This record gives sequence, C-alpha cells and structure tokens, in this order.
Amino acid sequence: MKPYKPPFIPSSEITPRDLFESRRKFMQLAGGASLAALLPHGVWAAEKLMDVKKSIYTVPEELTPQKDVTSYNNFYEFGTSKDQPAMSAGSLKTRPWTITVEGEVKKPKVFTIEELLKLSPLEERIYRLRCVEAWSMVVPWIGFSLSELIKQVEPTGNAKFVEFVTLHDPEQMPGQKTAVLEWPYREGLRMDEAMHPLTLLTLGLYGEVLPNQNGAPVRVVMPWKYGFKSAKSIVSIRFVEKQPTTSWMKAGPNEYGFYANVNPEVDHPRWTQAKERRIGEFLKRKTLMFNGYADEVAPLYSGMDLTKSF
Repeated sequence: MKPYKPPFIPSSEITPRDLFESRRKFMQLAGGASLAALLPHGVWAAEKLMDVKKSIYTVPEELTPQKDVTSYNNFYEFGTSKDQPAMSAGSLKTRPWTITVEGEVKKPKVFTIEELLKLSPLEERIYRLRCVEAWSMVVPWIGFSLSELIKQVEPTGNAKFVEFVTLHDPEQMPGQKTAVLEWPYREGLRMDEAMHPLTLLTLGLYGEVLPNQNGAPVRVVMPWKYGFKSAKSIVSIRFVEKQPTTSWMKAGPNEYGFYANVNPEVDHPRWTQAKERRIGEFLKRKTLMFNGYADEVAPLYSGMDLTKSF
C-alpha cells in the first residue's frame, strides 16, 4: 500500500487579501440583497451568548473586524479557499450536538452543547490567532478553560495525551468529499498543554455563538500554537496513553509536527515564519515566539529542542 500523500496546495489557493476583498465586493455588487437571500441558512445567523464575563486573558491590540473573522477562514471541511467556508458552511446542522468524552477517564460522559454552556462561567478572552500561512488575527473568543471539562471526567494516570476528533459527514461538510486530508480531522495535545489555563474550549466569538465557518458549535483554541491545532466542530475528546497522529502529521510529516508551537525560528519548508501579516494591515510584522505567550507557556517546553519537536 502506498503511503498517503496529500495533493500539493499551490500558493494560489492561499487567497491574497486584496483578491479576496475584490471578489467579495464583486459578489455584493452583482447580487446585492438577492445574493444574500441565496446563501445557505445559518451562515450569517447570530445568536447572543448571555452572562459572558470579561477575562484577565487579553492582549492590548486592536480587534480584527468581525466581518473579517467570519469570512476569511481555514476550514478544509468546507473548501481550501479562505472564502469557501463562509459560503458553504450553512449546510452544517449544529443542533442537536453532542461531544463524547472517553478513553482513560474514570467518568466518561456525553455532553450536549447546552450542558457545556452551563459547565463553567463563560469568559470573553482576546487572543491572537496565528496561522501557519503567515497571517494573523486578534479575536474575542468566548468559552472557558478546557481544564474545567477535564476535571469533570477525572483522567486516569494513563492519560498522557488528549485527542480531538471532529465531525465526519461529507453531506454536511462537502470538503470531506475531497482527498486533501484523511477524514475525520484529528488533533491532539499533551495533558499539561490541555490543562493549561490558556487552552480554551470555545463556544463563541464577538458576543455570539460560533458561526459555522468558525468551528461551530465547539472548538478548542490554544493561542500559542498555529491555528490548525484548534480542532473545530468537535464530536469526540479522547484521553489516550500514546501520542496521537494528527491529520496534518499524517498528511505532511516533514511540514507539520505534533506541537505546532508558533516559532519564528522554524520555517515552514515552503515559506518563512519570521513575519506575519495581520488581516486588515498592509505591512508585515515580526512574529513573536509562542505568538507572544512565552511568559505563560515556555516552561511547558523546558529542555526540549523546538527545532525537532516542531
């Protein structure tokens, strides 16, 4: 059997900002309100989240406009172009929805989204999001520390890693009909990373429930890691003894390691990671080690060679 090799994604698939904006403007001019009426139901729907508290976790930087956060996305389950998720994700049905928590735990449980919303007080945390293609955003995510859920299920001493598995349903997620990745999407963390207070079980942004294209109804966000680590539309959280093989590790092991920590000193084989372009800005800025969260998370990797454990 030949090893799985994903098709090469040309740079043209990583939509330049100016081209994306001109395309969106053309669609608006061509269709106006009639085009909006043809968009799949739910893509632009907004539902407010109540009783959300401001968090101590924040950055003193200007927020990326909501329209950009919800229209410029990586979500290959709905296509590889940045504008495809916002146009295609209306097919995703996010209610009812359950998340199975299992594996090396004393109290396995199946959570509904409604139960997650009540599990711990919701906080708005302003985090930087840095994507491996060298673009970034500043997003007001809403959720609570993943550790709060972990405490509920009481991991055993054999639980060394946490694996996240996302929904696999090609009818709802048309991008899964392609071989760009091996589905379902899988990601993972070490237990100490999962327990870190910055690791956010995320249920909303900008005061509202997560839009489908941003990973509805539940995703994780680790602000010191590249965005592809933040598994979206999660249906299973598994506690395991051995390091799981993630989707991108399987697809391109020489390009995507297990840790995916933002490290400007380790280039992607096809581009530099030393600088990034903040969405909405013209000039590039210097990429910060651990995306600017070194004070909080660097001790997790003390003694590790981060050029090998990338």
